[in-house]
Amino acid sequence: MGYLEGIIAILCINLIFAYGVFLTAASGQLNLGGGGFQALGAYIAGVCSNSLEVPIFISVIAGIIGAGVVGFLLSFPVLRTKGVYMVLATFAFALVVSGIILNSDFLGGATGMSVPAYLPVNGLIFSAIGVVLLVFWIMASRIGLAMRSIHDDDLVSEIMGINVRGFQVFAFTLGGALAGFSGALYAHHYSFIEAQYFSALLSIFVLLYVLIGGTQTAWGPLIGASFFTLIPELLRVGDTEWRYVIFGVLIVFMMIFRPEGIVTRTLVHRIGTTFSRNRGH
Repeated sequence: MGYLEGIIAILCINLIFAYGVFLTAASGQLNLGGGGFQALGAYIAGVCSNSLEVPIFISVIAGIIGAGVVGFLLSFPVLRTKGVYMVLATFAFALVVSGIILNSDFLGGATGMSVPAYLPVNGLIFSAIGVVLLVFWIMASRIGLAMRSIHDDDLVSEIMGINVRGFQVFAFTLGGALAGFSGALYAHHYSFIEAQYFSALLSIFVLLYVLIGGTQTAWGPLIGASFFTLIPELLRVGDTEWRYVIFGVLIVFMMIFRPEGIVTRTLVHRIGTTFSRNRGH
């Protein structure tokens, strides 16, 4: 039971984290600084719990707001870049955050920080469900329609009167806040945080969650995060020594045969049409 709860817990955290990166990707931005935002949320929540001794709810909210504010401020210089330069800029941000934490005695440095207040797995489940519903609502609204338009062609969107920069700032800010939310939940569930966990590899992994799952619909991060979290655990049942090789081969095949991600708008539309026809009969 403890093992299953552990899988559910990390799946919920990964889902929230993936949706944070998805929002920026859905508006045409590739954010490789997810680990930095998650670290901000985790350490802000940890400091609030340790030093200020506030309730979990308040420390988690502080983590969300703190990461969101940094995302808002960072969006203005970052959005001046495009393509690989944006990827490098956000990646550099994650490295800066990690470096500051490692060199800060107040934050525990390389030894990490204990977080006394514990959040059970039920809290993670409800939080993940809430975030999933929120993002699905956003993507089904006029905001989501504008974000998809910007993702497809930002120049045409601007000609059509869409405030491209405004929507991108919104997506970057909310994405940073959600990543911070996942970090705050991680801190309170595992009761310990260290800078090494929020590494560059983590930022790459969460971006893969989104790209492999698909950036065209809100189903993408749900499928991508589940795939990356559950498949390695299922492969444990087989040959443990080769599970990472098998998993790597699966990712390569996914990228070859589903370059736009596992879930695309066409696939969702096709499934919806088939379902409607079956109900009609």
